[in-house]
Amino acid sequence: MKGSGVSGPQEWARDLETMTETKRIDRGTTCARPTDRVRRKRRTARAIERTGLLSSLALVVVLCLALVPWAPALAGTTGKVIGRVTSDSGEPVSFANVIVPGAGMVFTDEDGDYVVLNVPPGVHEVRVSRIGFAATTVTNVEVASDLSTRIDVVLPEELIGVEEVTITAERLPVDLGVTNSRAVISSSDIEALPVQELEELVNLQAGVVDGHFRGGRIGEVQYQVDGISVNNLYDNKSSLTLDRSILQEVQVISGTFDAEYGQAMSGVVNAVLKTGTDTFEYGAEALTGAYVFPGNSERIVDDEIELGAIQNYQVNLSGPLPVGKTVYLLSGRRAMEDSYVQAVRTFVPTDSSNFQDNLFYPTGDGKKSALGYNRVWSGVAKLTNSSIPSAKISYQAIVEKRDGRADNWAFRYNPDGLSKNHTVSVSHGLDWTQTLNTSSYIDFGVRQNYFHYEDFVYEDVYDPRYDAAGQVLADDLYEPGAFIQGVQFNRFEQKTNALMARLSYTNQLSPTQQIKIGTELDLPVVEFGTPGHLTYTTVNGEQTLVRYVDSPPDWPGVQSYDPVRAAAFVQEQLEWSDLLVRAGVRFDYFDARSSIPSDLANPANIIDGAPESVPQSTTAKTSYSPRLGVSYPILDRAAIHFAYGHFRQFPSIGQIFQNADYSILTNLQASETSYGVLGNPDVSPETTVQYELGYKHAFSLDLGTDLTVFYKDIRDLLGVEFISTYNDAEYARLTNVDFGEVTGFTFSLDHHALGPVSVFLDYTWQRALGNASDPRETATRASAGEDPRPRLIPFNWDQRHTFNATVTLSSPDSYTASAILRVASGQPYTPIIESGFGNGLDANSGRKPTGFLLDLRAERSMGDWFGGPVSVFGRVFNAFDTRYFGGSVFASTGSPYYSRFTAADEIQLGNPTRFQTPRRVEIGLRLESGS
Repeated sequence: MKGSGVSGPQEWARDLETMTETKRIDRGTTCARPTDRVRRKRRTARAIERTGLLSSLALVVVLCLALVPWAPALAGTTGKVIGRVTSDSGEPVSFANVIVPGAGMVFTDEDGDYVVLNVPPGVHEVRVSRIGFAATTVTNVEVASDLSTRIDVVLPEELIGVEEVTITAERLPVDLGVTNSRAVISSSDIEALPVQELEELVNLQAGVVDGHFRGGRIGEVQYQVDGISVNNLYDNKSSLTLDRSILQEVQVISGTFDAEYGQAMSGVVNAVLKTGTDTFEYGAEALTGAYVFPGNSERIVDDEIELGAIQNYQVNLSGPLPVGKTVYLLSGRRAMEDSYVQAVRTFVPTDSSNFQDNLFYPTGDGKKSALGYNRVWSGVAKLTNSSIPSAKISYQAIVEKRDGRADNWAFRYNPDGLSKNHTVSVSHGLDWTQTLNTSSYIDFGVRQNYFHYEDFVYEDVYDPRYDAAGQVLADDLYEPGAFIQGVQFNRFEQKTNALMARLSYTNQLSPTQQIKIGTELDLPVVEFGTPGHLTYTTVNGEQTLVRYVDSPPDWPGVQSYDPVRAAAFVQEQLEWSDLLVRAGVRFDYFDARSSIPSDLANPANIIDGAPESVPQSTTAKTSYSPRLGVSYPILDRAAIHFAYGHFRQFPSIGQIFQNADYSILTNLQASETSYGVLGNPDVSPETTVQYELGYKHAFSLDLGTDLTVFYKDIRDLLGVEFISTYNDAEYARLTNVDFGEVTGFTFSLDHHALGPVSVFLDYTWQRALGNASDPRETATRASAGEDPRPRLIPFNWDQRHTFNATVTLSSPDSYTASAILRVASGQPYTPIIESGFGNGLDANSGRKPTGFLLDLRAERSMGDWFGGPVSVFGRVFNAFDTRYFGGSVFASTGSPYYSRFTAADEIQLGNPTRFQTPRRVEIGLRLESGS
């Protein structure tokens, strides 16, 4: 029998004496016989004829655009189960009852086909029954968000002695039914890995280098939680850090993606949170650890083991509420981490030394403490109610409070002078899923994303301690690069309060055709700037500390911006046995709701005789982005896929509005050039056009490979242009001029049945080139006297070779051990041949050394305590205490360890924070409720 290995008539006859039989079928593999290929082709032809792809797409586009003003779209948080039910003889079984508990019930059509929509990610059962046939249950059916899981079932005729048949589904090592590069990590996978937070999981995926997806800039990835963005519009980065204990599933899309995903050019990360349970369950975890690198003097820092430097405690509760059909999930976490670098409080900020005579008067208590630290409180609350017929309503809130201080080696003797940062993040809102019938449903959701970040020494700019301490001062005669009095004067505040709404409609028009349309609306208020400036000025011949609070244009305070962003999309999926097509188009709208000078040649309107320049409103920007993905099976367990798309993203609010007050050019003199880059709220969206071609092959139920080749054409990135004024002066401002291109391929191998061992390997080769790694780089080069004209050079993050290996050893209910090895070739740097200005070679023409890291995790079951299983676990990060992994190097040598110019690099040579974080060892205890 071809395909899944579901038993045929002879096998059923042999097993008549058995009441329940267990077999295995493949996820995503049909159960058809050899003669079924002809039937499939006929059905495919009929389906194509019925579909009318182009006409239906056009119709839905019109409907989609009509919905733009109302609300945003829910990205995929559920999947679907599809398949066909046949009899022993291969004939379709119509009107069979198909149930996925917790998702819904449908009947098969005249061809035996069925589709169950809106299935939560995770492991499910599929129950199939029909009068005259033995009821069949397929267990271990894994469903992933936004994907189809195919389960074809052969129903045996109801015979004496056969009451029910149980079949175990087996997931293939590669998913043949996808049209892009997508990694799906389940909660069970996450639990076995040596990771703690979502970001660590993301960086393990093929094509991801330190947050850069396939060579793109930072900030080009859409982070979502349960289908709604949690990106901070200030910098287009995630505003939350999620602990692994609350993650049900994580999807990382590192290449092309569907039209429902927007405001991203390089990738999508969709985290689906766990939900409440029908019975009371609990879980708790506690761990402690320290940095352990005894005797490693090359780290040039005290190697004393600080027990308890790392601590993490978390509790999860879930169960039903005494309110009809309502379940809850509660999770709380406390995390504390101290830096491995110790500071000694030799000085306090108010000390006053005699620098002229080299006399130093420290009054500190000499106490040792961590130079940097992090303290985190976080929690998740989620309520789900299904008391309304055909509806599911849920409310969730994610809260995080983080306090910390960055490692800054210059403050090793004066740690109290170092600024501290404080962050509060809240994302909460309501989701409503309304099932209209067995083939369609509506999703509506609303969210408030709040983010508040502050960085200063003292909150009040008028705090008298600023006057008492003064600004930081150092003296190389005490120790090079060490501040021995004063405090940092930097002050920064950033706040985002965004209201987001979304609406989507999904309809399974036929077993082979599904459409999804949706809209989304973002109404953010973004604030950022300096909450009070501190500077010295001369008053009566003496230096006096003065404050400026919101005195533009030279001393602006925290400014507020309220742009509007909206979008709409239509996505169609055509799914036949021989072909899968996902096509869509996305419409994006952005209005900065700001102004720029009407005449850029007279930006401050102060040039005599020049045409008047007045504030002119920015124009609303729109864009259309087509997407297409095709997957075609060429063998029973092999498929090729092709994907193409335009991906557009509006630049971050922090970039376009930074220094956007053109009145600061009032004092720009004739023939002068200002290199301070002006912001530009009237820029257009940045664009990336992506192509990828892939081949997936499941050689067996346990071994599979995936090879994908990709190319990215990057256009209209933010860069710098120079504007000439009427008086022959010049100034720089942001506009869409930068560009780049990325070429590469990824290869992965998944083998998960070498006895108790599973192995996953992936390798990425890529070349990421462009004219500038940073929007302001061109102005920086011009101010340094370098040629500012465009050139094509490697981006700073152009890492040609990346290799990841994950090995897991496990025995159910006994032990689990895993190891992750990461190997990365060197990123570019600019070599210098002589010390001093202007002695550099071609930009990014050198390569840093290759580095590697090994992380380990092991867990051992200790039996049942307190009514549930208890296990002890240990984790080791950077097991070999590697000092270098993708960090900085000395430009004169290309080495992270030594410089040819020891005098010029003396301070950096003595700085231990330039190395990779040392070996970290943790041990913990985990408790779960009994089953």
